[in-house]
Amino acid sequence: MGSTSSAEREAARPAAAGRRGAVVAALMLSMALAALDATIVSTAVPQIVGDLGGFSVFSGYLLAVTVTLPLYGKLSDTFGRKPVLIAGSALFLLGSLLCALAWNMGALIAFRVVQGLGGGALQGTVQTLAADLYPLKDRPKIQSKLSTVWAVSAVAGPGLGGVLAAYADWRWIFLINLPIGALALWLIVRHLHEPKREATAHARVDWAGALAVFACGGVLLTALVQGGVAWPWLSAPSLALFGAGLALVAVVVLVERRAAEPIIPGWVWRRRTIAAVNLALGALGLLMVAPSVFLPTYAQSVLGLAPVAAGFVLSVWTLSWPVSAALSQHVYRRIGFRNTAMLGIGTAALILFAFPFLPYPGQAWQPALLMLLLGAALGLFQLPLIVGVQSTVGWAERGTTTASVLFCRQTGQTIGAAVFGAVANGVLAARLGGAGDLDSVTRALDSGSAPEATRRAIADAVHAVYLGAACAAALAFLVLLFLAPRKFPVLKD
Repeated sequence: MGSTSSAEREAARPAAAGRRGAVVAALMLSMALAALDATIVSTAVPQIVGDLGGFSVFSGYLLAVTVTLPLYGKLSDTFGRKPVLIAGSALFLLGSLLCALAWNMGALIAFRVVQGLGGGALQGTVQTLAADLYPLKDRPKIQSKLSTVWAVSAVAGPGLGGVLAAYADWRWIFLINLPIGALALWLIVRHLHEPKREATAHARVDWAGALAVFACGGVLLTALVQGGVAWPWLSAPSLALFGAGLALVAVVVLVERRAAEPIIPGWVWRRRTIAAVNLALGALGLLMVAPSVFLPTYAQSVLGLAPVAAGFVLSVWTLSWPVSAALSQHVYRRIGFRNTAMLGIGTAALILFAFPFLPYPGQAWQPALLMLLLGAALGLFQLPLIVGVQSTVGWAERGTTTASVLFCRQTGQTIGAAVFGAVANGVLAARLGGAGDLDSVTRALDSGSAPEATRRAIADAVHAVYLGAACAAALAFLVLLFLAPRKFPVLKD
C-alpha cells in the first residue's frame, strides 16, 4: 500500500486540533438523527395515514440515503469532511421541516426523499470523521460510542415515536430533529477545523457518474423494495424496472471508466481488503433483515406477546452489540482484524442456525437469549472490519472507502428484505395452500380469526428466513476466509 504522504498526514492532523470532545458530541448527535429516523417514523404510520390518507412504506428515504452514499464519500475526499457534513445536515433539517409541513402523502414522500439526500451525508461522513479524529489504537472508542447511539435509538425510537404520535402530533417526529440537528450543526461549524487544501486540477466532481449511479441505484432498489408488494415479481412493472436497472449498470460502468475522478473508482474492488469487507458487510445487511423485520412478527404471532414485549425481545441485541464492539479491540490486537471478524460471524451463523430449533411456541426468554448472543457476535464482526478497512487507506481515500462499505451494507438490507420476504411468503403459501402472504396472515391473527395452523405456518416461515440468514453469515465467513488477506495492510498513523 505504501506510506501516507506528508500532505495526507497534515490533512488528517488538524481535524483533531479543535475541541475534539465537542466534535465527537456533534458526530454522536448527527448519527442520532439518522439512527432515530430508522425507528421513530414507523411507529407513527397509522396516524400519518389517518391524517393525510393513502399509504406508503416510506422507502424513498432509504433509497435516497443508499444511492447518495458513494457521491458523498467522493465529495468528502475531494473537498473535505466539514463542508459535506454541513451541507448534508442542513439538507436533512430542511427535509425534516418540510415533512412536518406536508399537506398530503405525495408531498410527504417527496420531502422524505429530500431528508434522505441529507441522511446519506450524515451516515457516511460521520463514520469517516470518526476515523480521521483518532489514531488506530483509539478508533474503537469512537466507534463504540457511535454503536451506542444506534443501540439507544433502537430502544428509544419506537417509544418516542408512539408517544409523540399519540399525545402530541405525528409532525413532531420530524420537528424534534430541528433542535438536535441545529446543535450538532453549530458544534461542527464552531469546533471542527480542517486544513485549507490547495485547489488542484484533480478536484473535479464526476457529475455524470453521480447521476448515473443515482439513477441506477434508484431504479434497482425500487424494483427490490416494491417487487412482491406493489406488484408481482414477474409482472410488467417489475421486469421493466429490472431491465432498466441492468441497462443503467452498463451505463455506470461506461461512464465511470472514462471519468478522470469517478464516483466509484475501480480500486474499491481491485484491492482485496476493501472488496472483501464490502462483500462481507453486504452479507451482514442481508442477515440483519431476519431479526429486525421478522422477529417482531414471530414474537407477536407465535409467542403471543404484546407489541411492547415483542419490541424488547428484539431490542436486547442492541445491548450486547456496542459492548462487544468496544471490547473487540482486545481481540483483534491479538489475532488480527480478519480472524476476529471470522470469529464473530462464525458464531453468528451458529446462533442463527439454532433459531429454527427453538420449541414451539416456546418462551419469550429463548429468542431473547439468542438475540443477546447474536448482538455480541455481530459486534465482534462489524467493528473490526470497519476500523480495519479505514486503516488501510489514507485521508484522501477514506471517505470513498467508508461510503463503499456503508453502501454495500445498505444494499444488502434492501436485497435481504426482498429475498426473505419472498421466502417467508413462499413457505406460508406451501403450508396454507396458497392462501395469503405474511402481512395479510398477521392481520388475521391480530383480529383473532386465525387458527392454530396459521401460527405454526408463521413459525415455519420465520424459521426458513433465519436459515437463510445463517447462510448469509456463512457466506460472509467464506468471503473473509478466501478473499481477505490474513493481515490487513494497515498504514502507519
